[in-house]
Amino acid sequence: MKKSTPKYTTLYTESNPNPNSLKFVANYLLAPEGQTFDYPDAQKAEDSPLAAELFRFPFVQRVFIMSNFVTITKTEEANWHEIAPQLKSFIKEYLEEDKPLFKTSAIFGDRVYDDEPAINQKIRNILDEYVRPAVEGDGGAIAFHSFEGGVVKVLLQGACSGCPSSTMTLKMGIQNLLTRMLPEVKEVVAEGV
Repeated sequence: MKKSTPKYTTLYTESNPNPNSLKFVANYLLAPEGQTFDYPDAQKAEDSPLAAELFRFPFVQRVFIMSNFVTITKTEEANWHEIAPQLKSFIKEYLEEDKPLFKTSAIFGDRVYDDEPAINQKIRNILDEYVRPAVEGDGGAIAFHSFEGGVVKVLLQGACSGCPSSTMTLKMGIQNLLTRMLPEVKEVVAEGV
């Protein structure tokens, strides 16, 4: 997917609750609204030339692209003060050269089925309205996975994946919200983290 690049790319960084992740924010959309692209390792990055290039840096552990930002998760031993300027410069140059961001569209998100139970749609609506904006603001994404036996399973991506505070957010925030609003919900767990 090619993007329509303005003459000048502005790129700034934002920290998030995960100390090993940093959000690099551009002044235009990099991915279609509502779609997320998560690359947990170099092997999974073949659909994104940008992500594949970023994995050439030995300290890059995960790349997440959404909306107008790229969230990079670094190795534990790397120091943001040393590597952030290098990554920022690389991403800015890559975008200004109008190189392709994606080879194909790999959509991450909620799949809604016509015959699914009404409780699933209620859970999706609560996640969309109350949870998703905060998670996206922190450089991550959340999607409903399933609901069975009182347990809601969600998928976490980007900065949320592997974040030390994600378990607390999941239990103290999302679980409290869902159990308060929907008596059928007893627990919330992250799937595939």
